Amino acid sequence: MDCTLQYLKDGMKKTRHDQQPGAPADREQLETILNCVADGVFTVDRDKKIRFFNRAAERITGFSAEEATGQFCRDVFRTTICGTSCTLAEVERTGKDIINRPVRILDRDGREVLVSISAAALRDARGELIGGVETFRDLSTEEELRRQIEKSYTFHDIVSRHPKMHELFAILPDIAESHVSVLIEGESGTGKELFARAIHNLSPRKDAPFIAVNCGSLPDTLLESELFGYRKGAFTDAKHDKPGRFEMAKGGTLFLDEISDVSPALQVRLLRVLQEKTYEPLGGTEPVRADVRIVAATNQNLSKKVQTGTFREDLYYRLNVLRLELPPLRERRCDIPILIDHFRRHLNAETGKGIEAVDDCVLNLLMSHDFPGNIRELENIMQHAFVLCKQSVILPAHLPKEFAERLGSRVTAGPLSLEELEKKAIREALFINDGNRTATSKQLGIDPSTLYRKMKRYGMK
Repeated sequence: MDCTLQYLKDGMKKTRHDQQPGAPADREQLETILNCVADGVFTVDRDKKIRFFNRAAERITGFSAEEATGQFCRDVFRTTICGTSCTLAEVERTGKDIINRPVRILDRDGREVLVSISAAALRDARGELIGGVETFRDLSTEEELRRQIEKSYTFHDIVSRHPKMHELFAILPDIAESHVSVLIEGESGTGKELFARAIHNLSPRKDAPFIAVNCGSLPDTLLESELFGYRKGAFTDAKHDKPGRFEMAKGGTLFLDEISDVSPALQVRLLRVLQEKTYEPLGGTEPVRADVRIVAATNQNLSKKVQTGTFREDLYYRLNVLRLELPPLRERRCDIPILIDHFRRHLNAETGKGIEAVDDCVLNLLMSHDFPGNIRELENIMQHAFVLCKQSVILPAHLPKEFAERLGSRVTAGPLSLEELEKKAIREALFINDGNRTATSKQLGIDPSTLYRKMKRYGMK
């Protein structure tokens, strides 16, 4: 597409400054050539009125050249950025061409079409502005293909292409079918509750409630009444019975997040529920049957807490019948691009904006970040960027200041080159797969022989 732009710009420089784009013979030849290209092309004068509209533009927009010519471009090429962020106004103001910017247009029938646009100012032989040119490519087929591919990376709202995550995806249905307790371990922000919900939604209990409790956010006395409820008169302000989370989750799943923060006293009560399947509300005298499936989660290593005596061993083994360990985002960087796109589409639907992509420099910065806050941190960064972004592409300026400061010299040094990114991706994939070249090539989506050549080229053993 940028070749078409350059061709038009060079053609305009050959014309006299007081002429329309090209003398009659030259213009006819130029139009014949542009009508043969697959990309849509239109030119405008200084008033932003369309002067040329090629056949591909007719096909993509549904407007004929006769209908489009003489109209303001905003009335024909109806994009999400017309008016506030007009690309032709931007190139006129900045003097810089725009290349391959994704936007959505409305065709003649009001259907939304994703296109990639490039734009440039048109100047005559004296360098005076005489208008602008915009080329655009229909990305509908590519977008549909991308959606089909993404389906294979999504499992009950969990997005990943990493082999370890797909190993978990493979066993989740079997785990869900069982009735035993599950322990999910992983750093904060790795998606433990999403896995718990997936287990519930795949289980025979899916039509009953899924109730989540953060055990680390409440003091011990409040957590006890929150879990087990209380009877009227149990304490001064108990003027009526209050059901606890065990009762609210009856027939369903109770998700105990941050289980490692539960006090020793409350650990004893939880152990009794798991052993006897009954509990007593505060102030109650009759046991109540606990018809719930327990899924617990922690961002700490519970086995080490057992060794130090801060977590009951018997409760640990009751919870740890099935254990899932979620890898942090820094160990599965291949997921960063698809997570970015997942959050972009989700936030577009939530905010009504039409942000179509992130700048390559932004992607490079995010790919080089270690994400101590994991997926939650990436989501927060995208939310921040959405607030500041008024265009169709997220730029480095839209990222949080503290994020840029944390990256330090990496930001000032500029984005990584493609070669550096490739080396980094291969090195990390080899590390994740313990040097297994077959598994690494599968993760990267390349042939093992190609991986071997690249390793040799970069001096990797």
